Amino acid sequence: MHTSHPLTLRRPPWPRVLNALATLAAALLCTGALAQGAADESDEADERGTAPALPLWEVGGFAIGGQQLAYPGSRQRVGVGLVLPYAIYRGRVLRADQGTVGLRAFKTARSEVDIGFAGAFGSSAGETSARRGMPDIGTLVEFGPRLKLRLGAGFRAALPLRGVFDLSDGFNHRGMAFEPEISWSTRAAGWRLGSSLSWVVGDERLARSFYGVAPEFVIPGRPSYEARAGLISTRLSFNASRRLGQDWRVFGFARMDSVAGAANRSSPLVESRSGTSFGLGVAWTWLRSDTLATR
Repeated sequence: MHTSHPLTLRRPPWPRVLNALATLAAALLCTGALAQGAADESDEADERGTAPALPLWEVGGFAIGGQQLAYPGSRQRVGVGLVLPYAIYRGRVLRADQGTVGLRAFKTARSEVDIGFAGAFGSSAGETSARRGMPDIGTLVEFGPRLKLRLGAGFRAALPLRGVFDLSDGFNHRGMAFEPEISWSTRAAGWRLGSSLSWVVGDERLARSFYGVAPEFVIPGRPSYEARAGLISTRLSFNASRRLGQDWRVFGFARMDSVAGAANRSSPLVESRSGTSFGLGVAWTWLRSDTLATR
């Protein structure tokens, strides 16, 4: 998803060290979202009414390379290349999988509520012409509840409501985000295929993080702009993964972000109505538990 009011240019000590740690932490939080090949398959098993024969925990590593939009509405993409460890834990209450890290508060055959973290990578203002001289969009971490619904026939819905914090800036609060999503997955010829449609809605504080232009950042061609709460972007995503033996899996994803109909499409920082992100990667499982996860 998943990188004020007015923003300030506060610099923590040892910025390179802190930014590296922030990127690492966000990557670990995003493991399930970035590496669909390492994601939990228990939702599919639950829909079939069978207990998933999955390990209680797994640890390994993944490598991913690709490009992502600097932010929704940017015409520029930034490169993403990472080689990092991952960890999955499928406990009854504590969960670290499927794009979030947190606690499962409630679960039935068709619905589930969890409270946890998710993350998104940011971008440097120096990498985008529209934001040059403005504060960076840091590595963002989201925290809050999420309602998940199994709709049948491979369809699921998710309704997360989360606070957004900038890990690169001392956990400075960036606002609130509501991100309803409808997703679908299936298997075909050994591949696990999925797609999703989601909407990112933010409060005024979060909108300012992406689209506000404070008076001190006004330059010719970039007038002052006061961002408004509302729709930030509409996202259409596709992913595919395939196992290569017991321990290896390849995966890929593509996503289109559109600001058509968004609350701040008139911001001078919006350069394009839509843009794409994509990536390819490989995941390797090093160790797994003999104990199986339970439903």
